[in-house]
Amino acid sequence: MADAERSVRGNVAADPGTRAGAARVVLWLVVAVLAVRQMAVVLREQPGERLADLASWTGGDGVLHTAGSLYDPGRFTGTPFAGLVLKPLTASAEQALGVAWTFGSLLLVVALGLVAARALPGPVGRRTAILAAPVALTLLMVSLPVRNTLYLGQTSILPVLLVVLAWFVARGERLPGVLTGVAAALQPTVLLFAVLFWLTGRRRAGAAGGAAFAVCTALAWAAMPQDSWTYWLRHLAGAGLGERPDSLANQSLHGALLRLGFEGPLEIALFLVLAAAVTVVGLRRAARYARDGQLLLAVAVTGCVAVAVSPAAWQHQLLWVLLAAVGRVGTRASDRLVWPAVVVLVVTLPGKMLLPNVGVLLPVRDNMLLVAALGAACAVPFLSRTSPHWQRPVPTDHARPVPSRFARVPLVPFWRRVLGRPNLLLELLLIRVVYSAYAQVRLAATAGRATAEEHGRQIHSIEQWLRIDIEHRVNHAVVDITWLRDFFDYYYSTFHFIVPLAILGVLYVRRPPDYRWARSSIGFATVLALVGFWLYPLAPPRLMPGLGFIDTVHGVQDLSSPDFGALTAMTNQYAAMPSLHFGWSLWCGVVIVLLAPRTWMKALGLLHPLFTVSAIIATGNHWVLDAVGGAVVVALGFGLTHVLAGPRRLLPRTGDTAEPPPGRTADEDGGDPVLVSGPAAGKR
Repeated sequence: MADAERSVRGNVAADPGTRAGAARVVLWLVVAVLAVRQMAVVLREQPGERLADLASWTGGDGVLHTAGSLYDPGRFTGTPFAGLVLKPLTASAEQALGVAWTFGSLLLVVALGLVAARALPGPVGRRTAILAAPVALTLLMVSLPVRNTLYLGQTSILPVLLVVLAWFVARGERLPGVLTGVAAALQPTVLLFAVLFWLTGRRRAGAAGGAAFAVCTALAWAAMPQDSWTYWLRHLAGAGLGERPDSLANQSLHGALLRLGFEGPLEIALFLVLAAAVTVVGLRRAARYARDGQLLLAVAVTGCVAVAVSPAAWQHQLLWVLLAAVGRVGTRASDRLVWPAVVVLVVTLPGKMLLPNVGVLLPVRDNMLLVAALGAACAVPFLSRTSPHWQRPVPTDHARPVPSRFARVPLVPFWRRVLGRPNLLLELLLIRVVYSAYAQVRLAATAGRATAEEHGRQIHSIEQWLRIDIEHRVNHAVVDITWLRDFFDYYYSTFHFIVPLAILGVLYVRRPPDYRWARSSIGFATVLALVGFWLYPLAPPRLMPGLGFIDTVHGVQDLSSPDFGALTAMTNQYAAMPSLHFGWSLWCGVVIVLLAPRTWMKALGLLHPLFTVSAIIATGNHWVLDAVGGAVVVALGFGLTHVLAGPRRLLPRTGDTAEPPPGRTADEDGGDPVLVSGPAAGKR
């Protein structure tokens, strides 16, 4: 045991600078790959399909049009000043313009990420300083606003960059104000930053911002009076341009109220009242954070206010929400990552991946970005730099590593067992995201019907050779017994999700360390199963033509039609190997046998995999070898968890030298696990 602990200390005590440097190289490579991929995605599209908004500014000759109104095509949503800025590009051919536009937009993203990384409130640790820039650029590259901007050919990155430059790069008072005013001329609600200058005592910068905005707007009005009239008066600062204001793309308070069913004068009055309240609360909070030395957070909060109160806040204009991830929330170290994780998930993934399609959750799901912006602007309790927990949050309790029976396991002992309960909100979000990703990959992992049926014939032949081809006999025997068929149909459709979620819920409440171990093992098993779905698409017995199986759950399928499966449009019906129905049920049985305190509970837990394997065969949804594959990925999931985190059991309390009896863990015997927290935890 002493040798194992010394090995753990030696590995963990490796030079942190070396590890951080290696991580930095990897992250910069990720940034480069993402940048190349973004350009390739845009430029691979046909000229009429890529840069859709940019294309709306071009005429029939392939260059930006100079005649007529900017708003005639009905797709340009920028200000008249934005159109005026684009006038010098009228001589560019469409092909060259697309390449230059995409590359230039990526350069703006890089500049924004570098400036934001340098603007983090101090003191900043060495590791954070090394990794901040590549992490910031990675998050920007994968965020929905940047992806949307690059695909459509929008200018929305420029106002964000101008404001960031005004606050963190420009010197004096006049230049920051001018940069802010120009940004506001491109996106009017950005003028709120001039108010923030005023509230933080920089009145000259605020006045310069207002003056620059007025000059730019007047210049555009003089050059394009008809367009200016259309934008500012006919469409109320762009509120009627682009998509319908009640579409999901409009993540402002105005759009949310329209989606909730408000309309007419009542909606306008309610919007104005709410916008005024959000503006007052948000700007006061931003000024407080600015005086506290958290300028980047102050900028982010003000940007979130601008998103909420804008008549139309399209997805490509919502980068401010991502910047709000710099705020520190929570006094415990285990809670410190919750807010940044929530922001990153909301800004990088569509709402349907974060929340299920449940009626009561739809208003939140449809307005996820707005909810995040309102939370950052008005509600999230960001820590002050004067808080004792700013630099030193309450440490997380960890268990001492338990040596394995095998000399080289755990191979990577940096995965320390956390004893506390994980944050519920973050856990639910991660479970939902992982399941959504699983569903998407499962749907995409198909090589076609012919390949899946060929694999089905291979599996059937192997089972015949092994004399375990019992599916047909069991399927037809169950069909003739109505109550048994109904039981297996219900069991197959219902308990697949209920039982694993119930076990995870009980462990989360009663046994947090075991919850983390169990959650990791089923997660690894699911990922490995996805690899199987991708590499070996397999038709289940019920979809094999000519074998005479009866689909008791889904009903009769027309196997003569290539589009026989209406269900195939919703999920991949050829993801049969391995069977996660049996795999997850086996995981449930193993966890119950290991952790249940009573013998009858352990026996009851074994019934679930028994009933499940019977159901998947009786209903014609899986081959026997599919269940074997499910057992293999579950075994590998438990094995990977053991390799990364060590044995499930924890060491008894210090001074308690007696080993727990076989089949019992330290906590079952009443002994407390040894806790390592604070500075000691960091040194191990």
